[in-house]
Amino acid sequence: MFSNLTLIPVLFFLGCLLVIGYYSNLKLKNSENFQKDYFIANRSLGGVVLAMTLVATYGSVSSFVSGPGVAWNLGLGWVVFAAPQIITGFFLLGIVGKKLAVIARRTEAITVIDVMHARYQSAPLSILLSLVLLIFFTAMVVGQFIGGAQIFVAITGLDYKMGLLLFALVTVIYTSSGFKAVVLTDAVCAVLMLVGMFALGAVILHDGGGLEQIMHTLGTLNPDSDGISKQLKPNAGGALPYSLLFSAWLLVGFCTLGLPQSMVRCLSYRNTSDLHRAMLVATIVCGALMIGMTLLGVLARGVVDTLPENGTDAVIPLLIVTHMNPILAGITIIGPLAATMSTVSSLLISASSAIVRDLYLQVKGPEALLSARSNRGFSIFITLALGAVSILLSLYPQDIVVWVNMFAFGGLESAFLWPLVLGLFWSRMNAQGALLGVVMGLGCYILFMVCGFKILAFHNIVVGTTVGLIFSIIGSFLGRGNSEQVMQIFFPHKS
Repeated sequence: MFSNLTLIPVLFFLGCLLVIGYYSNLKLKNSENFQKDYFIANRSLGGVVLAMTLVATYGSVSSFVSGPGVAWNLGLGWVVFAAPQIITGFFLLGIVGKKLAVIARRTEAITVIDVMHARYQSAPLSILLSLVLLIFFTAMVVGQFIGGAQIFVAITGLDYKMGLLLFALVTVIYTSSGFKAVVLTDAVCAVLMLVGMFALGAVILHDGGGLEQIMHTLGTLNPDSDGISKQLKPNAGGALPYSLLFSAWLLVGFCTLGLPQSMVRCLSYRNTSDLHRAMLVATIVCGALMIGMTLLGVLARGVVDTLPENGTDAVIPLLIVTHMNPILAGITIIGPLAATMSTVSSLLISASSAIVRDLYLQVKGPEALLSARSNRGFSIFITLALGAVSILLSLYPQDIVVWVNMFAFGGLESAFLWPLVLGLFWSRMNAQGALLGVVMGLGCYILFMVCGFKILAFHNIVVGTTVGLIFSIIGSFLGRGNSEQVMQIFFPHKS
């Protein structure tokens, strides 16, 4: 079942990433502003690279394994659930991209927390958001490492720990070379994710007897009371209530404005024309990948007709192992590995910035910023340390399910959405409103998720963002107004 030939394209891919990291690191040595280069590539991203890094960051092991596995089980209803992901790149760049970039240039902000601190001038809020970012990002990195290693093991037959160390160490090493290395490898990963998707699609259609035969097979599965297959219904025969499908438009659609790992991309592009180009490219590529992989999960039911022993997460690895020749399997596995590695690298560099730029600055004071800027080793050490901790936590894996990633998405969105959106577009929003909204919104989200509370089958992102919005508005009317300095920077037409 396993062949050493499968490792050839994978090892070549990993080697290319190390080369990119090495040359990016050489350029960092000559940087005049190390932290600006290290964390946002000196605001130099072109439109296509910006789009690809945004898509690669948004895609993850869930997009290539857990999501298609759930689609295999639930059918076209899960494609409906995934559909809002098409708008994410266009929505993020179009709504907040330009203003966030303008504000970042005015304030010399390098991180999202920098922007939040400039807007609210609140150390408690900055520290709270930094801790939220760090905790959720670390959890997500561990989940990505576990998922990626399990895919690697399932297809190559290597020992879990060996597979984990092989690709995780490569990811951590090239990420320590800075944001430029991250976005360049993201661009490569996005292309390879597309290649893997098309290769897998061709195998599914061939071995399933063509699209017509596969759809006929789906039509005979799990008939509902009206005789129509649950696999072909938008609500999966009731398994996906319409309230949950509505929630998807928040969780993986509109509320992705609150994902800091995506927002930081808005700080790093060159000019407006690059932004517009990225909006178009990101929409096309993100739609193709997210909807394409989910749809392939549905069609895979025509090839893999029984639930694998290890659950739905094993559907895609099983397809690759049993229906592809070794070299093609090695090329295809790069898709989910690339999705995993690009997500991890983005999370690591953002988590590193939360410590180096945000927490360290807030605890030590403004004078610490100068020493931190000149200390190249400190930034690299933090990135490597975070990576090492994540690898250690990943050595003892837990079950990977798509909901784990969604929980982290919801937590970050509940915390960051309203401080960012209202802070950029509502002049009345202030520090008291932001802090109250974060505490209440995130607190209710976590409470409802941990206790298993549900309101009419809505995902609890509805609770988190609704409560956060209400208390943000209440706090803003109860608290003090913004300073003249803040108004001049964020709302110059009103000052």
